Parts: sequence; structure tokens; C-alpha cells
Amino acid sequence: MAVPQVQAQSVAVTSIVEHPALDSVKDGVQEALDKAGYTQAKGLKWQFQTAQGNTAIAAQIARKFIGDKPDVIVAIATPSAQAVVAATKTIPVVYSAVTDPVAAQLVPGWAASGTNVTGVSDALALDAQIALIQKIVPDAKRVGMVYNPGEANSVVVVKQLREALPKVGMSLVEATAARTVDVGAAARSLVGKVDVIYTNTDNNVVSAFESLVKVANSAKIPLVASDTDSVKRGAIAALGVNYRDLGVQTGNLVVRILKGEKPGDIPSETSAKPELFVNPAAAEKQGVVLSDALLKSAAEIVK
Repeated sequence: MAVPQVQAQSVAVTSIVEHPALDSVKDGVQEALDKAGYTQAKGLKWQFQTAQGNTAIAAQIARKFIGDKPDVIVAIATPSAQAVVAATKTIPVVYSAVTDPVAAQLVPGWAASGTNVTGVSDALALDAQIALIQKIVPDAKRVGMVYNPGEANSVVVVKQLREALPKVGMSLVEATAARTVDVGAAARSLVGKVDVIYTNTDNNVVSAFESLVKVANSAKIPLVASDTDSVKRGAIAALGVNYRDLGVQTGNLVVRILKGEKPGDIPSETSAKPELFVNPAAAEKQGVVLSDALLKSAAEIVK
């Protein structure tokens, strides 16, 4: 079937940092646009800029994009989305890979916002994350977490874990890393204090994940993630969203807006399909034997 010719449009994409999960979102957005016939060959103006982990640069990018007056701005990850939403109340904004868009004050609630903002969250059910930790380290009592206290999505997850873990006889031990270079030291501060380390999709942590893996391997602390790309980089397992699919889902919202829908009429969405990735070699390095049942339930076993 022939793809219909579409009028030339412009889409500006900004991401707080480049790492595998967020890069997959960007690629997924582009895939959805291509499929709908919005390609650079047919006149689509596509631009992408990363803030390199710097919120001041994120604000500069937001101002530049607003000056360019694109048809839609796609903002990937919480800090970039906050910068764009703070800077425009008129240009359509589609956020992606934001854990809690309400806590981040991007939208007033999960229903259609009535504003210029909609998007796709990568929120995960925390009870399923805790269950995964228990399957990997059945006797775990103290769960360590390294996170950036300046990142809204991480603060939300920490708050939820503080409340949820004691209900299953566990406690949270926190280590903050305000910058990417602080991640290794924060991880080292947990040695001897925790039975397992859990990481959410904190952008500082994911950007410096190898430094966390190094500590986990040397101290034999099991490392469980919520970002499936982190399993390839040395986490034992992750129950997370497929960020490429999340990007396609985001891109589909962009297409709807380019075709004339108002972002304020489109409710925020979440990914419906968490996938389990498992890395047996990482488990061996971190002193864990994985059950056959867990391996059989994995969508992907990283070799």
C-alpha cells in the first residue's frame, strides 16, 4: 500500500543525555514518523540535540527550539521535558521516558491535560521490581540504591521504595550521586551495608553504569536494574520497558498531532509490556545462582 504524501512538517527532539535507552527512544520516534510517511526525503525537518546531562544546557536547547517554532517538540527524559514545558505553553510537547509526569509537573494528571503537553511514561509497577529482587536474592534485607537527588523521576521511585520495602521485610539504603562522576563513589559507599543494589532509570546512573558494575563485581553485590539495556552492560537482570517500543509509541502520538489532533486532547500513556532480560555471566561474577524458572521467564538471555 502506498504511503500517502504528507505536508512538510518540523519535529525537534531533545534528550537530557545520550545513553542506550534514551537513544532507543529517539530511534523509535523516527521509526514511527517514517512509517507514517514523515521522512526527511519528503521534507520533514528533523533536528536533535542532547543536553549532555546538564540542565542548564537543556534549558538553552528548549529556548532554541521554541525560537525555531517546530510543529512538535519531543522531550526525552524528565529534566529535558521539564525544561521544554517550562518554556512554552503553545508549541505541542510530547514527553517520553518520564517516570512520573504528574510529580514532574508536566501534566496535571494522567487524563488528557487540556494543555499543550502529552506523552509516554516509562513508569514500572514497583511491586514487580521488588518481586524480581526477591527472586534473584531471596534472603535480601537491605536494598541499596544510587540516584541523583536532582532528578524528579528518581526521587519519586526512592520515596515509593522507602514505603514499599518495609512491607516485605526489607529496607532501603540510599547513596546519592548528583553528577555522573559521583556514581562509582556512591556505589562504593554501599559496600558492606547492602545485600543487593537496585537501579532505576536514573540518567546519571545509566550514563555511568560501568562504574556501578565494577563495584558490584568486585564486592560480589548482586545488581538488579529496571533498564533492560543495563543488563547487557553488567546487571544480573532487569524487568523494564523496551525503549525502542516506547519511542515508537511516542512517535505515534507525534504523528497524531502532526495530523491535527491537539496534545491536550490526548491522555498520557504508559508502556504496557515490561520485558525480563537476564545476564547469567553477570550473576556468576556477582555470586548469584539464577533459578531455572527465572531463566525460562526471560524475554532475552544476554550471552
